[in-house]
Amino acid sequence: MKIEADIVVAGTGPVGLMSALSLGRAGFRVALAGPPANLADRRTTALMKPSLDFLDELGLLDALRTDAAPLKVMRIADATQRLLRSPVVTFRASEIGEDYFGLNIPNRRLLAALDEAVSASKSVERAETTVSHWNIDADSIEAELADGRTVSARLAVAADGRMSPAREAAGITVSAGSTGQSALVLDFAHARPHNDTSTEFHTEDGPFTLVPLSGQRSSLVWVTRPHRAEELVRLSDDELSLIVEERMQSMLGRVIVEPGRQVFPLSSALPRRFAANRVALVGEAAHIFPPIGAQGLNLGIRDVESLLDTAMRHSDDPGSPAALSAYDRRRRPDILARSSAVNMLNRSLLSDMLPVQLMRTAGLSLLGAAPPLRALFMREGLRTGSGFGSVFRV
Repeated sequence: MKIEADIVVAGTGPVGLMSALSLGRAGFRVALAGPPANLADRRTTALMKPSLDFLDELGLLDALRTDAAPLKVMRIADATQRLLRSPVVTFRASEIGEDYFGLNIPNRRLLAALDEAVSASKSVERAETTVSHWNIDADSIEAELADGRTVSARLAVAADGRMSPAREAAGITVSAGSTGQSALVLDFAHARPHNDTSTEFHTEDGPFTLVPLSGQRSSLVWVTRPHRAEELVRLSDDELSLIVEERMQSMLGRVIVEPGRQVFPLSSALPRRFAANRVALVGEAAHIFPPIGAQGLNLGIRDVESLLDTAMRHSDDPGSPAALSAYDRRRRPDILARSSAVNMLNRSLLSDMLPVQLMRTAGLSLLGAAPPLRALFMREGLRTGSGFGSVFRV
C-alpha cells in the first residue's frame, strides 16, 4: 500500500505532533509516522509565552491550563563552594509588563492534547509505526514503513529525535558529544508555597532546577555526574526527599518525593545544516543541549513555526532546494545563539578555571544590578530578537 502526501512527518513527540497538526491545518496533505505518543512521560516542560501563543492558535491552550503552573518569577542562585560566587539574580515577568513568562505543563498532558487533535484531523494520515528506510531523489522522498507501507511526499520533516534516521538519510552531518552529565527528573510535594517561582541553583556539576507545578508541588531537574544520578535514583523516597530538601536549603519546607523518578544522559549536538535533500530538521533532530533556561522545546516550537511559514511560502514544492535553503537561513541564527549560550553556561559551571568563573560571576552580577539589561535579557529569553527590537523601537 502506498500513501500519497505532500509532507511526511517522522516522529510523534511534541514537535512531531505539532508539525503534523499545523501543516495539516495549513492545507497540506500530511502523513505522520511514529509509535503511539508516550503518555507515560513524567517530565514537565516550561513553555514561554510565544510558544503558548502558538498552542493557542492550534486551539489547545485552554485544555492545558488546568494542570499548568504559571512562571512569574525566575531565579538563578549560585550554590557552588568556589571562591568566586555570583549573587542571586531574580527575573520578574512584571518588569517587562507580563503577567508571567510562561506555563509549566506536564508532558503527558501536552502529548495527550496534541495526540487527540492529530487523531481528529482529516488532513493527517496516521501510521503508528516507524520509518525503516528512506529513498530520496531530486523531486520526491519516499518513506518505507516498518509495517510494509510506503509514503511518497515532497518534503520530510525529521522530528525523529537526536539519532534521527531521516537526518542521516539526508546526508546531514552532526557535531555531537556527551556533556559528562545526567539529569535526574522527578516531582515532589512541599510544605511551603512556591509562589509561582522557578529557581535554578548552579552547582559544580550542573544546575539543580525547581519548576512550579499546580498546588504545592514542583518538578525537579537535577543535573549531576552520571554516577551520582544513579546513586540518587536508587535511594528510597524518604532518603531522596531529605537530600532534595537539604540541597535546596529547605526553602520550600518539608519535601516528599513522588514516585516515577527518571534519569536521562545528557549530550549536545548541532547539525551542519538544518535542511537538505528534501529533509527539514526540527526539535532534537536539529539541536540538543543541556536543560538550562527552559530553551529546548521552546526552540523546537520555533522550528515548527518557521517550517510552517516556509512551507506556505513554497506551497507548490515545500521540499524544494529554495524552500530548504530559506528554512536553514531562518533557523540558523536562533539555534546557534541559543545552543551556544546554554553550552557556554553549562561549561562555565563545570570549569575550575578562575578566569571562567570570573566571567560568569561578572555577567550575572551585571544582570542583577542593571534593570535595563535584565529586561533585555528577559525579552530575548522569550523570543530571539524581541529584546533588541524593543531597544531600537525606543
